Amino acid sequence: MKLTKHEHANLVIEKAGETLVVDPGAFTTPMTELRGVVAIVITHEHPDHWTPEQLDRILTMNPDARIYGPQGVAIAASAYPVTVVTDGDQIMAGGFDLKFFGERHAVIHASIPVIDNVGVMVDGILFYPGDAFTVPSVPVAVLAVPSAAPWLKIGEVMDYVEAVAPKRSFPVHEMVLSTIGKDMNNGRIKTATTLGGGEFFVLAPGESIDL
Repeated sequence: MKLTKHEHANLVIEKAGETLVVDPGAFTTPMTELRGVVAIVITHEHPDHWTPEQLDRILTMNPDARIYGPQGVAIAASAYPVTVVTDGDQIMAGGFDLKFFGERHAVIHASIPVIDNVGVMVDGILFYPGDAFTVPSVPVAVLAVPSAAPWLKIGEVMDYVEAVAPKRSFPVHEMVLSTIGKDMNNGRIKTATTLGGGEFFVLAPGESIDL
């Protein structure tokens, strides 16, 4: 299974000729070359995690791709056939085993409504929580760690990584940071990961790794 990280929160996972796309949002370069897409997972409705333009690009090339997301995504993306998934759901999307954890986005501020959010576990290996600090009820081999956002501070990120205790972790959701900020937060995430006996790595946009 090959994981490719694109800008911000977008992940592309490939296996046996099939492709899974996660959170193709506004901070990600237009996705115009994907083939073999069987599913698109959108963790929540914020535009840095999905846009109609990104979905249209993917679906034009992959018209049979299924879209999965929480109820809030189904409402926000009502022009698309979104299959609603909730905490505890498990489905097969092509050859990908997807299990969903969590229900709500992390709190940004008391004045801002809290929206739906689901994290996704892919093939029992890779877990990505979306915009939340969801700790799944199963061990995590590889954790995609949100590293910067209006809803978090780095100490909370470190606590989250320690709670999950992944074997490996890498940062996502980092496009709001400068290069200096990325380096600083990556150092903190690395510390939290290694304290639990895990390994930390960084993927530049477009870089891939075999899981």
